Amino acid sequence: MASISDVLLIVNLFLSASVFGFPLHQDIKQTCGYESCHATKPNMLNVHLVPHTHDDVGWLKNVDQYFYGDRNDIQHAGVQYILDSVVDQLLKNPDRRFIYVEMAFFYRWWKQQTPSMRQTVKQLVNEGRLEFINGGWCMSDEATTHYSAVIDQMTIGLRFLNETFGPCGRPRVAWHIDPFGHAREHASMFAQMGYDGFFFGRLDYQDREERKRKKQQEFVWRASESLAPPVADLFTGILPNGYNPPDNFCWDQSCSDSPIRDDPDLEDYNVDDMVMQFIKIAKSQAAVYKSNHIIMTMGSDFQYENANLWYKNMDKLIHYVNAQQKNGSKVNVLYSTPSCYLQELHNANLTWTLKTDDFFPYADDAHDFWTGYFSSRPALKRYERVSNSNLQSCNQLEALVGPGSRNGPFGQGDSDTMRKAMAVAQHHDAVSGTEKQHVANDYAKRLANGWQHCQVLISNSLAALSNSLAQRIYCNNLNISICSVTESSEKFSVNVYNPLARPVNWPVRLPVNGSSYLVSDARGIPVDCEVIRVSRATQEVRRSRGSAVNELVFQMQAPPLGFTTYTVTLLKNLPRPPSPKHHTPAVIQNKFLKVTFDTTTGLLSGLTNLETSQSIKLKQNFYWYNASDGNNSQSNQSSGAYIFRPNSSTPFLISKTAKTETIQTSVVTEVRQWFSPWVSQVVRLYADSRTLELEWTVGPLPIDDDLGKEVITRFDTSINTSQYFYTDSNGREVLQRRTNFRPTWHLRQSEPIAGNYYPINSRAYIKDDVDQLTVVTDRSQGGGSIYNGSLEIMLHRRLLYDDTRGVGEPLNESSSVFPEGLVVRGRLLLSLERPAHAADVHRLVAQQMVLQPLLTFTDGELEPQAKLEFTGLQAVLPPAVHVLTLAQWDTDSVLLRLEHQFQAEEGKMNTQPETVNLQKLFSTLEVVGFSELNLSANQWKDEMKRFNWTLQKDERPLPKKFPDPSQWEVTIRPMEIRTFLLRTSSR
Repeated sequence: MASISDVLLIVNLFLSASVFGFPLHQDIKQTCGYESCHATKPNMLNVHLVPHTHDDVGWLKNVDQYFYGDRNDIQHAGVQYILDSVVDQLLKNPDRRFIYVEMAFFYRWWKQQTPSMRQTVKQLVNEGRLEFINGGWCMSDEATTHYSAVIDQMTIGLRFLNETFGPCGRPRVAWHIDPFGHAREHASMFAQMGYDGFFFGRLDYQDREERKRKKQQEFVWRASESLAPPVADLFTGILPNGYNPPDNFCWDQSCSDSPIRDDPDLEDYNVDDMVMQFIKIAKSQAAVYKSNHIIMTMGSDFQYENANLWYKNMDKLIHYVNAQQKNGSKVNVLYSTPSCYLQELHNANLTWTLKTDDFFPYADDAHDFWTGYFSSRPALKRYERVSNSNLQSCNQLEALVGPGSRNGPFGQGDSDTMRKAMAVAQHHDAVSGTEKQHVANDYAKRLANGWQHCQVLISNSLAALSNSLAQRIYCNNLNISICSVTESSEKFSVNVYNPLARPVNWPVRLPVNGSSYLVSDARGIPVDCEVIRVSRATQEVRRSRGSAVNELVFQMQAPPLGFTTYTVTLLKNLPRPPSPKHHTPAVIQNKFLKVTFDTTTGLLSGLTNLETSQSIKLKQNFYWYNASDGNNSQSNQSSGAYIFRPNSSTPFLISKTAKTETIQTSVVTEVRQWFSPWVSQVVRLYADSRTLELEWTVGPLPIDDDLGKEVITRFDTSINTSQYFYTDSNGREVLQRRTNFRPTWHLRQSEPIAGNYYPINSRAYIKDDVDQLTVVTDRSQGGGSIYNGSLEIMLHRRLLYDDTRGVGEPLNESSSVFPEGLVVRGRLLLSLERPAHAADVHRLVAQQMVLQPLLTFTDGELEPQAKLEFTGLQAVLPPAVHVLTLAQWDTDSVLLRLEHQFQAEEGKMNTQPETVNLQKLFSTLEVVGFSELNLSANQWKDEMKRFNWTLQKDERPLPKKFPDPSQWEVTIRPMEIRTFLLRTSSR
């Protein structure tokens, strides 16, 4: 029998030879990447011209329309023609270079090419003449995306490049030239994906001016407080012109600049003038950068449909500017790429400053803060988050079951359709909410189509795992009490799949028309349940789409990475559930929390943690900011999809009081509040919950008064925050914020509300030495702490004017169900803890909000042979360890990412390294070997080499190292994500 080490050796040889589609360990002569860069001149100013196009994966047109060049009445743009034209022009001159970024487009174009054209393109890539930069499926937004979805979309783009072009297809540089502010967690992820550097175009105008003055537009970004440097260190550069060419040097068919006219016999000969202009621009740019190398982006949105225009003029520019060197000029121009430019900066061996915060919020002028998109299109933001949860469940079940999940009794399903739809949704004009309405509809349609494909796969998987061929029913509108099977059936079962690697308790609420039910768990034991009346607010939201008069409420418990089954039976001839009481209770409580109300106003007044005996005053209400229409003395800037600009720092109070009704049961207590015809809320406390749930319903926002409205909820507390509050970065590490303050530059505040808003992806909190109030959100939202002890979160926006940032229409959403204006429903979870222990609660709650249990239903009696419970794990993982990714990679390998979801020195219980045995992890997978990859799964971890940079100052001690104890056991440290390719035996 072979030893474990022998098996590992065989497996690693197998993986090295085949998994990525090319021999990773074989020596390959490369002329691409850094080896393909043109020579520079050490004693001159080297100007790196970077030909590029910026191709939005949907914005004014949807992704199909952009690719094919359809709907040019909206915007003239056709990506397929760009790639056709660029390839043609690159072949005409070996000195030329081009970079391409968005794999969602390139993948489509590649599929349409002939074998000979593919070979031609591969040659261009192998010679470094066509270089891929960034390489994700899209260029993701950085404020409103969750880190798990970002990693996924980068992985599928980079995997396509790896399998298509081998090492020469691997990008060396991250490239986010258009996103509207930059998150620290994105920089951390890019560093862990193996990128040597990161370039972007947008930062606050005040920050840019200060960096120009200090020559600090290039620096090292230390993007994690927990990971040992330089794991999350990333060289970062700010591009000089956003992502556009210098003034007067744009030669696209969409531009109006003069071409270089170099026939001296013609009257309009302009070579001398163009050369002098260019040299002047180059020297001016060099004056605010540190080295004798500068970069110029030669391209812009959807440019290069006729690449000949660009290249013909750039060829001339390079020739005539460099010809001046014989006259003493010290300017040298060359075709280049971001990676070639980065290599020159690295070779210069200079010392660079260090940055540890982020680049939010972003403003391009005194009254133009791009903080509205943190909350724009809240329904799409929620749908994207639900879709991410569904995709992870789909991926996991596919990996746990194997081929039978894709081809089974319910047909042919796949996860790839959903994976690509989610990847497109991460684009910086998708989940951000900054697209036209018809494009937003297209994103949602793609997600819905992907979910249909996943439903077949999930049904097949559950059939295999449960030994049941019963038809699975999916109810996608449970949040508004719609589900046909539960409304009509006298007996049904609920299958609850838990995508987390730890057991979860979760409240289940099902629309029903009966008044009493028996609910039994997988062992046949009755579960405490209650029937309550559907609220008037829910009836108004669902309209004619459902008919349930009641909701069945019970608490379920699901095993890790697995499912459990509950059976529900109608009990007949029992009394109707009690009607709600029309009064405001002074107190509602369970064994963990006590919630107090002002019985006069109906508003929340206090929150007490009964375990820790801590209590705070807590007043919550709803307000709306009057959106600026751009017609005032200070500025003509209006609020829009991107920009948040209230016309006053004082919001309008929707109501001083709330009408209330109360339902108290053994399972849940609800206080239903009505603030106006378009704002209501349910304050909900479940019997076994350590968090208070606030389910808000907002809309349609009235605009009969011709005023755009931006609705917030605000929590005013007795906590002494001293102007500080805290928000997460893409759902991971937490950053400290301070009102009217920026950590690395002096802020001249001109918008006291919008200029203090930050993205909240999953949670925000305020604290003092004694108390911490954490608010967990169910989608990305914007918020701030404007006053001491206060935290406000924007819920919904309806605007009447465009903000002139390109989208060309106001953010004024409606739908076929709500033609009078969109109604949005969401949830916030509140916890009160001691600051030293708060992370132990809110991180797990936030992760559970992101990855919610997946419910499927079967009608009638369960089959006798049906298996009612399953777990995909051999043992429960520690709370700190999260299975971030479990997905089928190819026929007999699985991609696994394990994450330590706590920061170093955060909390008291879960900040130590954790060790996991990969061979003893899964119940259905026989793991016979593994290899470790980088975060994006496109390089072996031990082969990932990155540039080292010299820093001005770094006095922070390195975290202690913890060696791995054995071959099969791996140790995961705070905030670490480790990525493994598991070799599994045939199933």
